[in-house]
Amino acid sequence: MSILLEQAKLFFEACETGQGWEICSAYCHPDATFSAQADALTEIDTLQQYTEWTKGILTPIPDGHYELRFFAEDESRDAVAAYAVFHGTNTGLGGPEVPTGKTIAADYVYVMQFENNRIRHMTKIWNDTISLRQLSWG
Repeated sequence: MSILLEQAKLFFEACETGQGWEICSAYCHPDATFSAQADALTEIDTLQQYTEWTKGILTPIPDGHYELRFFAEDESRDAVAAYAVFHGTNTGLGGPEVPTGKTIAADYVYVMQFENNRIRHMTKIWNDTISLRQLSWG
């Protein structure tokens, strides 16, 4: 496994299990940026903010977990892409509504751009409207 794939895998696992920036920062530039075309994430523009958001989502969805379906490197662009499905049930407090008991199965993709073997920028591709509808959060 290449260095970029290994770094991306370690970051992905830490991020998706709610480890937050304290752990995820080891794989990223300190000022790594973040982008997504999703209303739920419009206020987030750094990878630090995003990893903390991901950590926080596990409060209202305490059984949240991912199913990794694709993981690959584009060597010529110093990029790694991961496609996964986030699964869970809204049984915990902390969401925009009282716990709904509804489940989510949300497809998403991370595209991680590397510089000097650390993530410089990450884009998340995700349809938040469908996810929020699944949870009855809007």
